Amino acid sequence: MPLTELVPHRRLELFAGRSHPELAVAIARELNTELGEANLRDFSVGEIHCRFDESIRGSDVFIIQTHCPPVNDSIMEQLIMIDAAKRASARRIIAVCPYYGYSRQDRKSTGREPITAKLIADLLSRAGATRVISVDLHSGQIQGFFDCPVDHLTGAPVLLDYLRDQKVPDMVVVSPDAGRVKVAERFSQQLGADLAFVHKRRPPGAADSVEALEVIGDVEGRVAVVIDDMIDTAGTICAAAERLIEAGAVDVWAMATHPLLSDPALERLEAAPISRVIVTDTMPLPPERRIPKIKVLSIAGIIADAIDAVFEDTSVSEIFGGQNLS
Repeated sequence: MPLTELVPHRRLELFAGRSHPELAVAIARELNTELGEANLRDFSVGEIHCRFDESIRGSDVFIIQTHCPPVNDSIMEQLIMIDAAKRASARRIIAVCPYYGYSRQDRKSTGREPITAKLIADLLSRAGATRVISVDLHSGQIQGFFDCPVDHLTGAPVLLDYLRDQKVPDMVVVSPDAGRVKVAERFSQQLGADLAFVHKRRPPGAADSVEALEVIGDVEGRVAVVIDDMIDTAGTICAAAERLIEAGAVDVWAMATHPLLSDPALERLEAAPISRVIVTDTMPLPPERRIPKIKVLSIAGIIADAIDAVFEDTSVSEIFGGQNLS
């Protein structure tokens, strides 16, 4: 009697927290599906409640939540959604974190400090996440904080396509500090452009203060494109732009995946010798904060491709030709 092979019916279920609904809707549109209803609400004391509308037993559940302000609320909401999915017997639970909160606290720089990036990894895993998808982690080593697979995406394809479309003559790609040289080098290779970087230092005890000391590389008479993973208070980008203009650059553009843009970032960018600020939509940026210099590109297609690859058990790195590995 022949054995019958049972092929289970697989289902993809997509849910989103409340931190960035516009991005979640765009991802669902790219996947030609709809977001499920998680019925999120707040109790009067501030506690969060979640209940999925339909059965997700045996499903691959993707929970989208970017860790934007209020950061702690965004993270806690995603953890609660993951726990609810685990207790509803989901087959796999994938936490999709376009921006991963606390990513800059990835090591101890002085004594008696936490490594909070590791703590968030532990919380996601303990809640029930069996896989994590994120975009442009502040450092690749964060992947090692997880005991589950991590798909580290990059916004580079979107940013590179924009630069190619602009057909900028005599461009030079600039790293704002030594730590981003590897990423800037990849951009320069893809664009066939030269590479430069800015040597900077932070004065002791001043976390949001930056001193740009010297430009290393030839930028005179050229358009300098400064590449970073995020723009928070814009101190690093603006200090680099000033040094680049002093070194002879005719124009400065700033590019970053994550537009945190904490105060006083917008004021600094307005005053800085930067003509364009190109970012992606991993973080919500309401119209009133989109100053004329800012251009927002969509990352939804890249995240949707990664979700599809994870669901179909195909290679995520092939989406980027292996260039997403840190």
